[in-house]
Amino acid sequence: MNLKEKIASTVDRIAPELIKLSHDVHDNPELGMQEFKACAWQVELLRKHGFTVEEKFCGIETAYKAWKGTPGKGPQIAFLAEYDALAGMGHACGHNTICASSCGAAISLAEALEGQEACVFLFGTPAEETLGCKVAMTDAGAFDHVDCAMMMHPAPDINLVGRGGLACTGVNVEFFGKAAHSSTPMKGINALASTIALFNAVNAQLHLWPNKSKCNGIITAGGTASNIIPDYSACRFTLRAERKNQILPMYDDMVRLANAAAAMTGAKVKIEHDTIMAERYCNRVLDEAFAANMETLGEHCQWPDPKLMNGSSDIGNVSLVVPAIHVYLTLKAGVTSSHTPQMREAARSERGDQVVLLAAKGLAMTGADVFEKPELRKAMREEYEKTALPNKC
Repeated sequence: MNLKEKIASTVDRIAPELIKLSHDVHDNPELGMQEFKACAWQVELLRKHGFTVEEKFCGIETAYKAWKGTPGKGPQIAFLAEYDALAGMGHACGHNTICASSCGAAISLAEALEGQEACVFLFGTPAEETLGCKVAMTDAGAFDHVDCAMMMHPAPDINLVGRGGLACTGVNVEFFGKAAHSSTPMKGINALASTIALFNAVNAQLHLWPNKSKCNGIITAGGTASNIIPDYSACRFTLRAERKNQILPMYDDMVRLANAAAAMTGAKVKIEHDTIMAERYCNRVLDEAFAANMETLGEHCQWPDPKLMNGSSDIGNVSLVVPAIHVYLTLKAGVTSSHTPQMREAARSERGDQVVLLAAKGLAMTGADVFEKPELRKAMREEYEKTALPNKC
């Protein structure tokens, strides 16, 4: 058998283990930085199949680095796993299928390359939905030694390659006022009034930011009773922009607006932002190889409509340091949006199981292309240096 036949055979053989992992993670949703069960199940499976695993990788409790082969010799091929759930929604983004498919890709490619000079890596990357631990891992140099990094993300309705992503960060704002009875509001300092003023100011600011920039927010605290002047109020925003270097100027505007909103009432304000997820640079050479492999598996992948609205992910930071792809396979969920109950159910459906196995094969086969074709490695590196590297700073 050639490499790709070996990969397909291995994925079929370990399919029950991969589907069990997907179902177990789905049935036990854990929020970011709390994915202890999901992490432990993956580590156990990888060690069973001969991988060396470093737990608590980069000092992150639920991260890991696994590898099998010859580190530093021959092609160094990495896959990425996500496994955190959404607050109140479980695995409505289908991360259970991501970790299972990436485990399948790593195990099958490593088995196919047994005895060759190459190394297969799998990185467990927690909290994609919140903190975005790939940012810290990238900053720590975790991916500097690999030739490429690949993962699949489930989609509700379409198979896609080449989809980009926006830069993103979360912003937390707190206002501290003074409580008073609502019959004598002049004796208090209304923290909620500052929060409302901030939302109005943000709405006025939106048209001054670059065209693809977005800002959405929610009030997370606004008082406990309508007859008490709130002495504390808090809100959270998500900022998105076409480029990472546009996020900090937007945040500076948020600081200015928050201070103005505090000054309106006399409240005090605290504002801070999360780590910044960079925009995503999908490697066209790798995407084309993945799409070709999926055709052999009976799945056609499309390139995105230029007008397609993009979300954000911490793989953007990875794509700035190494050729990377973030492909999509449809769960046929009957909706057009992730983060929905329909997506949650589809992630554990018969199609969800099928996507786990298809993605494991397609990703591993693309890894086989990287191993077997020096010209592809050269082309993917040139593509990275042309598109992503100039934006690395």
